[in-house]
Amino acid sequence: MVIEAGQTMGDKQQHAIKEHLNVFAPALVISLLGFLLAYQFVDPAPPERIRMASGHPQGAYHLFAQRYRELLAKEGIELEIVTSAGSLENIALLARGEVDIAFVQGGLAEAADGAALNSLGSFFYEPLWLFHRAGLRVPALTALRQQRIAIGEVGSGTRALALQLLADNGLHEGNSELLEIGGQEAADALLAGSVDAALFVASPRSPTVRRLLEQSSVQLMDFARADAYTRLHPHLSSVVLPEGLVDLQRNLPHRPTRLLSATANLVASEQLHPAIVELLLFVGGRIHGGGDWFEARDEFPTPAYSDFPLSADAERVYQRGPSLLQRYLPFWTASLLDRLKVMLLPLFALLIPLVKIMPAIYNWRMRARIYPWYREVLAIDRQMAAGELDVEESLSELAEIERKVMKISVPLSFAEELYDLRRHINLARQRLEAWRQSHA
Repeated sequence: MVIEAGQTMGDKQQHAIKEHLNVFAPALVISLLGFLLAYQFVDPAPPERIRMASGHPQGAYHLFAQRYRELLAKEGIELEIVTSAGSLENIALLARGEVDIAFVQGGLAEAADGAALNSLGSFFYEPLWLFHRAGLRVPALTALRQQRIAIGEVGSGTRALALQLLADNGLHEGNSELLEIGGQEAADALLAGSVDAALFVASPRSPTVRRLLEQSSVQLMDFARADAYTRLHPHLSSVVLPEGLVDLQRNLPHRPTRLLSATANLVASEQLHPAIVELLLFVGGRIHGGGDWFEARDEFPTPAYSDFPLSADAERVYQRGPSLLQRYLPFWTASLLDRLKVMLLPLFALLIPLVKIMPAIYNWRMRARIYPWYREVLAIDRQMAAGELDVEESLSELAEIERKVMKISVPLSFAEELYDLRRHINLARQRLEAWRQSHA
């Protein structure tokens, strides 16, 4: 509301709004320009769809990938699963940019051949299971000389590790029959007697492994020299399958069995969005953090055991944990707020100082409409004191000043100062009248 002669209440309110806009609009425009400039540095939104290379449809990679798809869908992210022969093919798919993430067996980083790939950490143990015919005594890998061995499909991590360990023991195609089959095909061949032994790198959740563990016609080899292998190959660990864990009633296995184990790493392209990295680690903790046959609770995911360079975004999450926004808000809301935090810069750098300054500027502008008229009234007072004035002319000037002052528009908070000016004009008029009478 403002004071102005001849105005209605609505006119006064509109004029007051206009006055505020005239003063505060420049500050708002400057702040808006600052926000627009800062927006240029806001990270792009995360993708709504990502592709994941899983492995064989009957393998543990694929089973876990399906769980990731379910949990990511709840966060508004569509996960497309791409099956493959295994870890080596997964690395090739990542290198060609055909997938965004993939499970990769530990120890295979050299296969990336310089591709820009990063690890998000290790997510679970992948033991090496060596099953052989029950009638074949296999205290060590050297006992498989001259035997038929299923070493895994071409492109699989199983084949890469099997060839490495067999070579350590002097086994090769010249003295053994190495068959490039794996997964369900290798299990069927072993049960049918067409191969003597078969190697699998898989989680105990793998249906193939669970099936073979329950068969009496095959036996699981105990890696008695597991510690030696872990010294030769740092990416391998030694784990123990406790007696009776598979089936307590049948006491399977019949004794504690030592196994060699790699770890399953989640590997991603360098271009993977940081928010997706954090989400994958968050979801990975829910899937793998509860522990399993070989994993302690909260042991995975972990930055350990990976031979790929650890993603900087993943390293930040491991050090600080999930962001507060990610813990308590839906993914897309948390991502938006996190990306827009750079917008706080113009808020603190521009808007807050302007908000503090603009009221003072506003007050100065309102008073600037009143105080200049005091200069005119004071000039008449000085002329009267010096006896150098024309009374009629001065009275006419005061009348003109008063007429103009009546048209001044100010908010109600400045009404008192406006009325003080009018009282001073009236006082000057009274002094002029008294001066004229005294000099009549």
